[in-house]
Order: sequence, then C-alpha cells, then structure tokens
Amino acid sequence: MKRSFINVLLSLLLFTNAALAADPLPSWNDTAPKRAIVAFVEQVTRDGSPDFVPVPERIATFDNDGTLWAEQPIYFQFLFAIDRVKTLAAQHPEWKTKEPFASLLKGDMKRVLAGGEHAMLDIVMSTHAGMTTQAFEKIVTDWIATEKHPKTGWLLTEMVYQPMLELLAYLRANGFKTFIVSGGGIEFMRPWTEKVYGIPPEQVVGSSIKTKYEVRDGKPVIARLPELNFIDDKAGKPVGIHQHIGRRPIIAGGNSDGDFEMLEWTTAGTGLRFGLIIHHTDNKREWAYDRDSHIGRLDRGLDEGPRRGWTIVNMRDDWRIIFPFEKK
Repeated sequence: MKRSFINVLLSLLLFTNAALAADPLPSWNDTAPKRAIVAFVEQVTRDGSPDFVPVPERIATFDNDGTLWAEQPIYFQFLFAIDRVKTLAAQHPEWKTKEPFASLLKGDMKRVLAGGEHAMLDIVMSTHAGMTTQAFEKIVTDWIATEKHPKTGWLLTEMVYQPMLELLAYLRANGFKTFIVSGGGIEFMRPWTEKVYGIPPEQVVGSSIKTKYEVRDGKPVIARLPELNFIDDKAGKPVGIHQHIGRRPIIAGGNSDGDFEMLEWTTAGTGLRFGLIIHHTDNKREWAYDRDSHIGRLDRGLDEGPRRGWTIVNMRDDWRIIFPFEKK
C-alpha cells in the first residue's frame, strides 16, 4: 500500500512537471486573456482549421512603451534625451537661457513637460541629430547597457514584461513573425531589441528623423538631420506597418489610445483577428493608470475595445509575474 501511494504521488509530480513545462505562458494566470490567446493561436495554426493562416501571413505587431516594457514615470527614450542634453550642454551655452533646455538643466522637469510635445520634440531633435547613424547607434548601445530606472533601480532592459516576452516566444514558435510598431525612435530601439526581445532591427517600425547619404573623409556614411521624417503614432501606425511590413497583421497589441488605430486596422481585416490591450492596473508591482495619465493614456480603448472583441489584460489579475526580476 505504501509503495503504491508513493508511485501514485510520483506519477502526479511527473504529470504536474510535464504540464508546467508544456505551458507556453507560465507567467500568465489561467484567466480569460491567456485562454483567448492560446485558442486563437491554435485556431490559426492548426492544419485543417477553417481559420488556418499560412506562415507568411502570420504577422504580429506590438507597441513598445507600456506594452513590452514600462513607460512610467517618463518614456525611457526621453531619459536618454535628458542625458544627452547634459552631455552636450558645454557645446551649447545658449541652452542656459533657451527653453526647454534651461529648465531641463535646472532639473525643473515639471516645466519641461508643461511644454508638451513641442518641447519634447525640440529636445529630441537637438540631441539625436548632427551625427552619423553609426555614431548614434554606439551612443544608444552604451547608454542602454548601464542605464537604470529612476524609481526601481533596475536596468531599463530589466523593466520588460515577462508575460510579453513569453508571448513573443510563443508566437514565434508557432510560425509568427513579431514586429515592434512604436512611437519611439526607430534608431533608438534597433540597437537593443534583438537582444532584449528577440526582435531583429529589420522588424522594428518607429518614428524617424531625416537622414542623408554623405562621403566623409573618403568613407560613406548616413548622416542624421535635425528634421522630422515620420511619426509612428496613432493613425501613423497603420501607415508605418504598410510602408515597412507590407502585410496587415493578424495580431496587434498595445496599451494606450496611441495604439487604437493599429488595433482597429488589424482587426478590420478578413479572417480571424486578435486585438490585445495591456491595462495597467497594478500599483503595487508596477503602476496603475489609464484615462487621465500624462503617459500611456487609455480612454477610448477601454470604452470601445470590448465591443470590438479586443482582449483587455488586467495586469493585476491576469499576470502572475510582471518583471523578470520577480523570479529572482
């Protein structure tokens, strides 16, 4: 009897371990969003399914800030721009009296942010241009390797969402090609997205500034100009997808109203489609914000998403783990 009990117990343990190993989304709680994702992937990838989608058409696009990694208390690329202002200040004495640079150098971020998108664009244009693309890539690579989050102290590349890393891997294991479609700078993201997300630079779509081919000291270079080329946000996201990818996604995920048009365009296509919204509801492990947030505002998506059939993830209830360092 005792040996029989031990055998049963061992069998149960082996079965449990096998079940856990087979779970492609272990950081997701077994709630409606996880079940919807798995059901969708199974439907579009199973041979003989009426909803089967050929591998070349399995395109999934995801916003970056607030969807794949955190975005509070300020966009991480803006932290990079702030550091660049401080680094370049000695070369620009006029910044001591010129806004928004003067306030930024004094540490008055409230006044800087009060300048809105125009002030942020001015800072980005002044700090991201005037160099070659190769030089800019090295600056970004060096910065992202050591920069830590101002609140948590973790590296910015550790402020990524473990459930979303698992989702990206799960989709790729099922023949999907995963893309980032973000309002962030395309050349700011490309140096590190492959290492962090497994998404290569050619599968990153983002905002950009104008560039120019030149020959400097006998060597060909691409120079970055202080002129805006494309804003990959809101209605710009479907345009960016069309220009860079050339196929309409069958999965799109975001976290704010800036992603609304991407989800709308994706789910308006023929066949089975999937729209995903990450709702920030956990003020203990992360942040809780939506309709009134100065960053990642989610209002229209909350109201219209459910009737459009989009899946809304409640971070507090649907994610067992949020960041990879929680596992440590």
